[in-house]
Amino acid sequence: MRLASRFGAASLVRRDRSLAGDELVHFAPSVPTIRAAPEQVEQRLNFWLQYFGKLPQWILLESRIFSWLDRLCESYSGGLWDFHTLSNGGAFTAPDSDIKWSVYNEMKGNYTEMSSEAAGICACLLTFSPHACITVSSAMSEHFYHLREFALSHPESSAIMNIID
Repeated sequence: MRLASRFGAASLVRRDRSLAGDELVHFAPSVPTIRAAPEQVEQRLNFWLQYFGKLPQWILLESRIFSWLDRLCESYSGGLWDFHTLSNGGAFTAPDSDIKWSVYNEMKGNYTEMSSEAAGICACLLTFSPHACITVSSAMSEHFYHLREFALSHPESSAIMNIID
């Protein structure tokens, strides 16, 4: 294996031999790392308006996210939430807590334990997808896919996907 540049992006190249002896070349494109950054306290008031304010019915998102976490986590009883922005243009919110959440998706019968950040990602994804469908908003769909892309690279991605898929 060696690192090669194809179309301007670094790729991992693996060379194999087929059963007939022909050389096969596999390119695995590199995926840029998506980073999450917490919003500063002084910017919390503008978070929803800044990232979601141009979307139809954006004012409903926050309460629907809280409702999703209430459905998923029996122990959730409200509290302070942190806001995060993503380097790919996405954004999400998650409970401000260091506890492990017991998360159960009753509709799918899936159960797992996860961090507050992962639980918040689940609640946001489960809110963003139907909101995009109801409002027929491509911008909301983009928010969903930005967050899902981050979720797929998250250390708890298998737990997140277990709950949302």
